[in-house]
Amino acid sequence: MKLVSWNINGIRTFKGGIKTAVDSLDADIICVQETKVTRDLLDEKTAIVDGYNSYFSYSRGRSGYSGVATYCRDSATPFAAEEGLTGLLNNHERSVGCYGAHSDFSNEELQLLDNEGRAIITQHKIMCQNKEKTVSVINVYCPRADPDKPERKLFKLQFYKLLQSRAEALLKGGSHVIILGDVNTSHRPIDHCDPCDIDDFDENPGRKWLNGFLYSSRQEEEEETDEEDHNKEIEITDCAHMGRFVDTFRYFHPARTNAFTCWSTLTGARQTNYGTRIDYIFADRRLVQEQFAGADIMPEVEGSDHCPVWAQLKCLLLSSSKPPPFCTRYLPEFAGKQQKLSRFLVKVDQKLSQAEPKEALPESQEEEERRENVNPFHANNVSGKKRSSASETVAPKGKKSKTTNTSLKPRGNLLSFFKPKLTDVKQCENKPGLDEFTASHNNPKASTTSELCSGTGSTTEDTKFVVDTPSQLCTSSTTGEKDRMVKTKQSASRLSVGQSDVKKGASSVFWKSVLHGPPPAPCCKVHKEPCVLRTVKKEGPNMGKQFFVCGRPQGHASNPEARCNFFMWVEKGK
Repeated sequence: MKLVSWNINGIRTFKGGIKTAVDSLDADIICVQETKVTRDLLDEKTAIVDGYNSYFSYSRGRSGYSGVATYCRDSATPFAAEEGLTGLLNNHERSVGCYGAHSDFSNEELQLLDNEGRAIITQHKIMCQNKEKTVSVINVYCPRADPDKPERKLFKLQFYKLLQSRAEALLKGGSHVIILGDVNTSHRPIDHCDPCDIDDFDENPGRKWLNGFLYSSRQEEEEETDEEDHNKEIEITDCAHMGRFVDTFRYFHPARTNAFTCWSTLTGARQTNYGTRIDYIFADRRLVQEQFAGADIMPEVEGSDHCPVWAQLKCLLLSSSKPPPFCTRYLPEFAGKQQKLSRFLVKVDQKLSQAEPKEALPESQEEEERRENVNPFHANNVSGKKRSSASETVAPKGKKSKTTNTSLKPRGNLLSFFKPKLTDVKQCENKPGLDEFTASHNNPKASTTSELCSGTGSTTEDTKFVVDTPSQLCTSSTTGEKDRMVKTKQSASRLSVGQSDVKKGASSVFWKSVLHGPPPAPCCKVHKEPCVLRTVKKEGPNMGKQFFVCGRPQGHASNPEARCNFFMWVEKGK
């Protein structure tokens, strides 16, 4: 039995699909955090993965935020599953149960703790030494404590407390418990890249909670070696001072350094392995001692600012014959009980749509416009009478009805709209003295003065000029006069072009003086390399100010390949 946990930082970022990712992890139970997807954005290829059954929890308040999902192989189908830690979201059969006491929380607090989509519990059957036992797998994404928001610090501690209460209740109910996910707290100094830079490292409330939640070697020294006394202590569940769970990575690698699972993408810290270990797989101590075969991290797997962590158990995992009702495949949008919106956006075959006549609403403006475009001469007077005034009263008073002169037949490609337009034939037909246009139109090869006046003759180089009035061209009887008119027009156009260039130049100088680009980047003093420009986003007196820092990735001060301590503010006006 193999388990994997991974904060994927957005499930829709996998271009090849989530199936490729879960197949590459090669595990029976795969728990992912920070899916950043809500139910309305969950597509079928993500929810229904061939060979797996999935379980999703979403944030109820914000879109693109938080969220967890558990993928179980069909050979590891759970017997029970539910969303959240409080039981308030449980509205299905075959739930996990064992919720514990919630006397320390108000109903509003319990609802808020489960509304961000941070926990999924699946319960499985395992065969250990010819005995069938139950194990509950809690996939969890613990909140981050924003230093600028004190209420989030309290929210994080409340979530820790609720998680511990539910896990201990499951233990008391007779089930083994595995907790895996992003806990958002590095436990010991060995789990942090530079703990000396953090004031009061051991006084952090999250670390204090981990110290009481996890089993330590000091507890083992204090325990009696008698097996009977040991078993009695295992049955005690109300001792707050005694940790019931084990950090499986440190169980197998107690002294490994530089074992991190999260790095800052803003500073490129993964290149120098300047990170923290905040992704864990916890399990109750007896299960770790009897069944765990190994646990480790996978820093070579990219695709997120976190890397996966895994654990291997020796026991055999039993499969349920049918997934519990909480499984994603039973959602109405994926079970075929209702159509999705995308079904209504599929392109319909025109032949099929033409076979069935379309029933238009009476006095429909769209229908009337279609009639006018198909037969413009008879749309208004089909039977010798004017159109009924009822259609005119459809539009609201005080608003003009917009009529679009569209045709059912295509008008050509887009380039035809950018070709030089010729003078409209109807304009010359309505002018007096141009009756010869009809004869010249019937004989395109004829070159008469009326053809030039109409503007529909051959467009040679001699006739490519603007005609102000037809009389101007008709009075020009010689070719020399035509040439002089062409040169006059060309010189006027050159003058206008020159004036526009001057205006553009002045305008560009003005905008460059107002909207100047970023200042030139200086070189850092240690590496002599160009720096990068940053902007302060933290609220305070310096918010919005820009500064330069070394362009290399962040790392430890003793690493010469890491970023140096160069810093320079950008002065105003530069």
